[in-house]
Amino acid sequence: MCVVVGVTCALTAAPSLASENTDYPWRHGSTLLGELKYPADFEHYEYVNPDAPKGGVARLAGTGTFDSLNIAISRGTPPLGLLNIYDQLMSAPLDEASAQYGLIAEALQYPEDYSWAKFRLNPKARWHDGQPITPEDVVWSFEVQTENDPHLKYYYRHVASAEVTGEHEVTFKFDQTGNRELPQILGQVLVFPKHWWNGTDAEGNPRDITTGTLEPPLGSGPYRVGKVVPGRTISYERVEDYWAKDLNVNVGKYNFDELRYEYYRDETVEIQAFKADQFDWRIEATAKNWVTAYDVPAVERGDIIKESFLQPARGRGLMVGLIPNLRRDKFSDPRVRRALNYVLNFEELNRTIFFDLYNRIDSYFYGTELAATGVPEGLELAILEEVRGKVPEALFSEPYTNPVTEDGRQERDNLRKALNLLKEAGYERRGNQLVNAETGEPFTIEFMLNGPRFERIGLRYAQALKRIGIEMTLRPTDSSQYVNRIRERDFDMIYAGWAQSLSPGNEQRSFWGSSAADTPSSLNYGGIKNAAIDHIIDRVINAKDREELVAATRALDRVLLWNNYVIPGWTSAETRVVHWDRFSHPEIMPKYYIGFPDVWWYDEAKASQIGASR
Repeated sequence: MCVVVGVTCALTAAPSLASENTDYPWRHGSTLLGELKYPADFEHYEYVNPDAPKGGVARLAGTGTFDSLNIAISRGTPPLGLLNIYDQLMSAPLDEASAQYGLIAEALQYPEDYSWAKFRLNPKARWHDGQPITPEDVVWSFEVQTENDPHLKYYYRHVASAEVTGEHEVTFKFDQTGNRELPQILGQVLVFPKHWWNGTDAEGNPRDITTGTLEPPLGSGPYRVGKVVPGRTISYERVEDYWAKDLNVNVGKYNFDELRYEYYRDETVEIQAFKADQFDWRIEATAKNWVTAYDVPAVERGDIIKESFLQPARGRGLMVGLIPNLRRDKFSDPRVRRALNYVLNFEELNRTIFFDLYNRIDSYFYGTELAATGVPEGLELAILEEVRGKVPEALFSEPYTNPVTEDGRQERDNLRKALNLLKEAGYERRGNQLVNAETGEPFTIEFMLNGPRFERIGLRYAQALKRIGIEMTLRPTDSSQYVNRIRERDFDMIYAGWAQSLSPGNEQRSFWGSSAADTPSSLNYGGIKNAAIDHIIDRVINAKDREELVAATRALDRVLLWNNYVIPGWTSAETRVVHWDRFSHPEIMPKYYIGFPDVWWYDEAKASQIGASR
């Protein structure tokens, strides 16, 4: 198919627009799940405080570094928080899954067959320099991003063209019908100022949106870039005359005068800086730190608050784990990958390292109704029958389970099972080494780490692998090197994952579609190429209703699990946060997100008590 945006395809013509677009209603929002929660005339989201005070600073932290302020391309490492300077066409609420309401686009329109989507821009929309946001900005931004970011090019592959079709209107035409998610995901498009990027910098040099830059870019959002110390610090200043500050989707939000991000070399330094009051807010992802690292007077006084939130887990499914690179021959056999799962002793890790705070993941949509359970039946079974013979036969009669290691006997039994599977796959023990029986090549794994956080776990896994003759080496890298090596697929194994929405769709192709396996920067980390999975992804994307979507997603989940593409990791339903007690939040919290810093605010009274006896 043609993937050049903005050009009519010669091989695949886009469906023509209906002769009268007025036949279709203009919508103030859209949703993939039932009906919209908020009517067209709503005043603000229910989870905000419309009278929240403005002011103060929220200090946050990042690990590693950043080297570019250009978020329009996949090259370079942008800083945290940069999205705050831009608006999207539509705004996603924090208490409603798979829904969006007007922002730059005040309304959208699409026909019943989803062959196109039109967005009507708000005539009040402005860049920070006062110039209007135009349909030309939208089309140019879409073309730039899809031409220069391989992930977005793949994500929007079914958009045949983007055209200016009115003074305030943009129309996207699709090369297929029935894909009800396309209008929704187009609402996520970031819009960049064409006139600024086509201009010159302070020295008169032409700007180039296809390259990295540390020049603060022009935006349209609630914040603008403030102080920048390359690689170390970036701050964002609230825009007093932000064009959308009084829109219903923004009332009660963006209350801090400044958002500041400080970067630290590694987690150890970062924690010490937090306890020394160098920044305010930290999500604690390491169980040991949560239990042991914050035994300090500031916690006892109540200056530092430790609290857990369930909101993020409600709105997403999750798979994280050890991902072997299937592009390496040694990982191409599913029996090898299953053997690597048998070696992982999660129960011991949970007991000795994780303080029993985690559960083992057994689904790519863990924690949601989309997760496959039991054995397939009903519509899910019917979908799987379409690929019978192309998927493991056992999935029709057995539920997927991870190996369990409760004691030494089970551990020895699991290691024997692993060796048997490896023998079936063509490996044998020679002395203390596991080697390819034909070539004699030792089985080795380089486990690439993003910093040192995972070293303790990696060392435990390496010791277990050594018992069956596999030599694993740990390769810690800095964040930039880690990202670049993943983009280049230059790794044996990583620990990473995917967060899922409650309404999966086109992104599934980027996660595990065959054509994404060799696409630079796609999220198909492992290099999955499977025709049965491609077929089921199409069923997910083209599902006609919620029942079919759930059934197709469960079928996809089951096939992914039974092919052992990932050695599943672990997670907790709770998001653990430590923060200095300088902030307040609305009485009603968002259903699916913590909402910091967007809907929280600086509390002068609380801040004045820091260091005082309480």
